[in-house]
Amino acid sequence: MKEMSNIRSYIENHLKDNGYKLQQFSEIVDINVGTLSAIIRGTRLISMNQLDLITSAMGLEQGCFYDMYGVEYFIDSAPHWRRLEPFIYRCAELDKLDIIQQVITHVTDDHSYIDELFEVAEDLYNKGMKQAALILYECVSECEKYQHSERLAMCQYRIFLISMGSDQKENRRIISKFEPFIERLDQDYQLDAIKDLANAYWGLHEWNKMKDLSQELERRANLAMKQTKKRGSKSQYPFFVYKAYANLLFSNYCDYAKNYKEALKYTDIYEKIIENEAKVYADYEVLHKFREWAKFNKCLYKVMMGRKEVIPEYIAYIEHSEEEILPAMVKILQSANRYQYDIDEVLIRFKAQIDAKFSDARSQGRYTVQSWYYRRVVLFYELAFYYFNKKWFELGAVSLLTSLELSIFVKDDVLISKCVNLYGQFKEHLTNQDHDKYKILVDNIYIEASL
Repeated sequence: MKEMSNIRSYIENHLKDNGYKLQQFSEIVDINVGTLSAIIRGTRLISMNQLDLITSAMGLEQGCFYDMYGVEYFIDSAPHWRRLEPFIYRCAELDKLDIIQQVITHVTDDHSYIDELFEVAEDLYNKGMKQAALILYECVSECEKYQHSERLAMCQYRIFLISMGSDQKENRRIISKFEPFIERLDQDYQLDAIKDLANAYWGLHEWNKMKDLSQELERRANLAMKQTKKRGSKSQYPFFVYKAYANLLFSNYCDYAKNYKEALKYTDIYEKIIENEAKVYADYEVLHKFREWAKFNKCLYKVMMGRKEVIPEYIAYIEHSEEEILPAMVKILQSANRYQYDIDEVLIRFKAQIDAKFSDARSQGRYTVQSWYYRRVVLFYELAFYYFNKKWFELGAVSLLTSLELSIFVKDDVLISKCVNLYGQFKEHLTNQDHDKYKILVDNIYIEASL
């Protein structure tokens, strides 16, 4: 296709190749014959709707002319927003992200349509077309004249939310780029931004930074709750939810610090915050989530204190909640390894979930892609430790190599180091095949480090 000069050439050739008269094709394509004639002569521009009708009538895949359309209408000639806006939306719908990138880069050379592009980016983001929105946010942020503008801060916030993934080193770069912009955000978005940043540090297991942000989240939530009658809010949740979530984060910090009594205390606090609002927000879905988390976590912290008898109750809570099974298994394994008790029956019961080691990582509930991968790495590390202690070296080797592979994939140096150390402790019990697999994985670390 691309050797022809323009879209009109394809239409003309299609008419000739199929022996169509202009009137015949006009009826097929459902475009007025005069309009179609003007399009072919080049005296009338093609709208996006007309282009899609013509493409369909020619039996071609939708969007096959979009790259050419972008060049003809937005790069080789002065762009007009009335045509550019529907073009962006259609490219986003068909996932033609490279075409959006090409056109938008050219359009923003002279800072044209920055206001409009930001509004479209927000609309695409809210409609779930986030990768297309990301292109627009990045272009707008690069063209923003005022470094302290709320719009620039909002772009950086959206870029942060969209870009966080499984690569922990890249996540750190993304976080460091976004963090200075929190104070520049519209006040209504700051609670959500602090919450999301705290979650990001949770995913990086940088606990002290998570703790500091959770304290700031509670402080601002308390302040907002005092001012709630003075103005409305664009925050995602009622203010009390952020106060409750801050205490949930406190409990997670205490869990990390192995201070389980304090973790239970903060769990009681966020549970009471939620119950105090239950009458006003009786049908609010988030209340149910916090109640569930409180039930799960109270059992969890008791399990982490070595109370094996609580495990059946804990399992009864989590077995019907898919998003909670993985973190629960990690904690049960950690407790079993710390206090040296048997959980073979539990491992058999959840074998299917454990074996799904490379299933798609999805953001579910309060768990991000970051924490999903982190828990997978820790799960298989703890499994390896458990199996090695039981002298089940074959199972231990499989779990250890899986943990190492995932650690390398997410580029987490701390977890890689833990896997390497565990290998060193038990390598004399492993087979030559295990050693070969280990060597391949370790070699990959050095290859990636040299790139």
